[in-house]
Amino acid sequence: MAHPVDPIDPVQPPPPPPPPADGSARPTSTGLPSNVAAALACFPLIGGIIFYILEQRDNFVRFYAMQSIILGVAWILFEIIWTICSRILTPIPALGWVFAFLLWVVWAFASIAFLIVLIVAIVKAFSGVRWDIPWIGPMARKQTNEL
Repeated sequence: MAHPVDPIDPVQPPPPPPPPADGSARPTSTGLPSNVAAALACFPLIGGIIFYILEQRDNFVRFYAMQSIILGVAWILFEIIWTICSRILTPIPALGWVFAFLLWVVWAFASIAFLIVLIVAIVKAFSGVRWDIPWIGPMARKQTNEL
């Protein structure tokens, strides 16, 4: 037994598919999809500065750009403090090698943590998910006026 088929009206085209709920296909003022622009903005400091300046409409991209800027500045500050501590503590006689080892361990863990946060932020941005980097996300929301 055959089921009746709904006739297709040749005059009216089918309705367009609904846009994704996360807004990942929205074009930005840069011409890129929102999720791609946000993922590129995640690259610390340079990507953040470029996309924060270029993107004026999309708060999703601006949020990730501001997080990138803050994370990049935090990393630079960490490197400066680490270098100063290293220059002061490692020349100490008989204990310098202990401080050098401890400072190296701190630097290694911080670098791994930084890389993990960076990868997670890029994946979340590309997925269209707004993810707050701990401590940095709330500061970025304030700067982009997203409270």
